[in-house]
Amino acid sequence: MPSEKILQQKKEVVEQLTEKIKSAKSIVFADYRGLTVEQDTELRNALRKAGVEYKVVKNTLTKFAAKENGLEELEPHFNGPTSMALSSEDAVAPAKILVEYAKKYEKLELKVGVIEGKVFDVKSLEAVAALPPKEELIAKALGGLKSPIAGLVNVLNGNIRGLVIALNAIAEQKANA
Repeated sequence: MPSEKILQQKKEVVEQLTEKIKSAKSIVFADYRGLTVEQDTELRNALRKAGVEYKVVKNTLTKFAAKENGLEELEPHFNGPTSMALSSEDAVAPAKILVEYAKKYEKLELKVGVIEGKVFDVKSLEAVAALPPKEELIAKALGGLKSPIAGLVNVLNGNIRGLVIALNAIAEQKANA
């Protein structure tokens, strides 16, 4: 029978996981079984560089934390070795990096993800990972907004230019007459 100390430690881990899941913009769970030490190190470095926290988690404790956050639908995915990549800053980074490395290393197998509180299957995670970066999307949106405004300015300038030419022609006619 587990001692009180062990139970208390497990409760603390569940509380920490619950808080991490609650504060995360996105989380991706994966099966890392079969990765070499070099591959795992490369993956961890890429995640760290992007500001993504990565850790191996215990399935039973993670189930409790997911349930605390109303994410019971994650439960069937917690079997076998499970790692968790989460970001409280960037909603796309964990999916982008893990999808990239899952393609690079066949042994890394994505299980499920949560983005902004919604559960995503592997296909959906791959679709999210294929999205361009946030900065590029903002630039495209601003470019789309700028284009009609530039066109309006050209039209208005054309009308003013036409008016100036017409007034100039009238002034020349009066001066010649």
